[in-house]
Amino acid sequence: MGGARIDPVPFRGSPRPTIGIEWEIALVDKASRDLSNTAAAVFDAVGELRAHDGTPQVTKELLRNTVELVTGVHETVGAAVQDLSVTMDTVRRAADELGVDLFCAGTHPFAQWSTQQLTRSVHYDELIERTQWWGRQMLIWGVHVHVGVSHREKVFPILNSLLLSYPHLLALSASSPMWSGSDTGYASNRALMFQQLPTAGLPFQFENWTQFEHYVHDEMKTGVFEQLGGMHWDIRPAPKWGTIEVRICDGISNRGELAALAALIHCLIVHLDERVERGEDLPTLPPWHVQENKWRAARYGLDAIVIVGSDNTERLVTDDLDDLLNRLEPTARRLHCADELRAVANIPRRGANYQRQRQTAAAAQGDLVAVVDALVQELNGSGPFSDLH
Repeated sequence: MGGARIDPVPFRGSPRPTIGIEWEIALVDKASRDLSNTAAAVFDAVGELRAHDGTPQVTKELLRNTVELVTGVHETVGAAVQDLSVTMDTVRRAADELGVDLFCAGTHPFAQWSTQQLTRSVHYDELIERTQWWGRQMLIWGVHVHVGVSHREKVFPILNSLLLSYPHLLALSASSPMWSGSDTGYASNRALMFQQLPTAGLPFQFENWTQFEHYVHDEMKTGVFEQLGGMHWDIRPAPKWGTIEVRICDGISNRGELAALAALIHCLIVHLDERVERGEDLPTLPPWHVQENKWRAARYGLDAIVIVGSDNTERLVTDDLDDLLNRLEPTARRLHCADELRAVANIPRRGANYQRQRQTAAAAQGDLVAVVDALVQELNGSGPFSDLH
């Protein structure tokens, strides 16, 4: 019985476990602290910036209140974060002339989605036409980390096992407790908002690359998406770059935490890659446990009790994190990010971003302008939480 011809999905492959980072940054008015739809003017002022390998370093996003900072391909987390820092300084100078500050969190505490302007492009126009109200609601920001993987057959064993660490990454980065002026009760409202899009949310746990190729064929044949970029999973293969792209994290508000979480992701993927090389079967969780862990981390953040084994074992996420960081120490030394990985443990000690936002709001008698002020200070390096060490 003949079947439909399945087009291959070529995976470029990366000969080394390189790293690249995308950091979505919002623009806020210096006076009102509301979002500012001035990205086009910022792009005009900055001009075309390219990394050492030709990668565009400042790119457009769905909303005109957002600029995305993108690194070139790097060998170490430190080099990638330094790349972002230089780009950030250029963008900040341009924004300053326009009366605008830079801001990063998973959501803005009080901005209204209905007043935001959209970037016009064929891709974005199609997205909004299809998704309507939910698409227009996507007033959210995140951080995406790419790590190079050498061969396509490693991708899904690594990706599936990486889902065990999903709640750790979300809880550590959670920075979206507020939405449209109200506290949602969640540490990461962004994670649950974003999964409302039809191609977003948790990835499918395919056994191999061939299964993924069949999935891509089915989705393209039925018009679910027309290009792989339309697949907005929280962790996804990026065949064009030869990477696994981790898109779990909420927007991160300072360079110290960005470096720490990028190091954790880099070490996790490389550690799993090395276990695949040794012929090990990597541990996985059933999809229903992965889904529950995502919800628990989004709701409770660092207080989440998560499912850590297919035998239904549960642990407080921060207790499990301590063991995870210890296991990854040798990998961090080899990747020259031992200091950055050690700094991950400081996030629970001083309070994650969602906790700091709530503390700031309480101290200011509920004034959410004060929350934006604090986040702006973190990003520009002048706030008490700008340095993670």
